[in-house]
Amino acid sequence: MFFEQYLAKFSWLDWAGLSWFLVCWLGYEMVVERGWIGRRTLHEETHKLRLAWGRVMLGRNQRIVDVALIGNLLQSLSFYANTSIYIIAALFAALGTLDQLMAMASELPFSRAMSKEATEIKLLILIGVFVVAYFKFTWSLRQFNLLSITLGSVPQEAEEDLDRHARKFAAVNTCAGNDFNRGLRAYYFGMAVMSWMVSPWLFICSTLVIVFVLARREFSSPVLKALTDV
Repeated sequence: MFFEQYLAKFSWLDWAGLSWFLVCWLGYEMVVERGWIGRRTLHEETHKLRLAWGRVMLGRNQRIVDVALIGNLLQSLSFYANTSIYIIAALFAALGTLDQLMAMASELPFSRAMSKEATEIKLLILIGVFVVAYFKFTWSLRQFNLLSITLGSVPQEAEEDLDRHARKFAAVNTCAGNDFNRGLRAYYFGMAVMSWMVSPWLFICSTLVIVFVLARREFSSPVLKALTDV
């Protein structure tokens, strides 16, 4: 009953914006990662490069370069994982200063009056988005550690099925990279939830803009053209 009273504070436009947000976030991930659109994507081309990296790695007797590359990826991931913790802590602190936050939001253009309960729910949803990002980054971090173990398990001498090690290396690398991308995507969609504090219409428009920007980078960015040009 208490939870239902909180949810009743949302207008139909708030519910529409939240539904649109979830459809865009989850739908975009399914389209890109499952290849439903039938076009070349940055996701697929990057996997090809990871497979090529694995095959080149097999020809090196000293794999110091590969270790350095994995270490660079781990460093970037650690930065984002730590940043997620700081953002979550700041959002929890914002819950304690909700009155000031609502007063500031009410002075922004196109803002609309909203109850304290509705603002609390929106903040909790925003916290949830960054918690998802944190889990994605830390899982990616662990997978890159597993990639280091995979690299260490590759034999120096030729085997009958040496290419299997390259495919395994590329597969683990891609799994780790995918979760890293999901964490970054959560950051982007988190910015859309922030706009919800001002207006549901701004929330809907921000979500659409973010999907457009992400889709353009995935399907028609200059870096994709550079990777696919022969």
